[in-house]
Amino acid sequence: MSNTRVKVTIRCNRCGEKFTLRGRKERGRVDTGFKQCLCNNAADFEIEEES
Repeated sequence: MSNTRVKVTIRCNRCGEKFTLRGRKERGRVDTGFKQCLCNNAADFEIEEES
């Protein structure tokens, strides 16, 4: 099973902060290590995967 690297854009729906990260895609999920926004938001995000 191969792990592919993907670019992910995460936007906080509370404060509007935008993060661009690289992560590994395994079994249909992307893991970037991102936990929470600077405004302490840990759940309300818009996540977009780029190819």
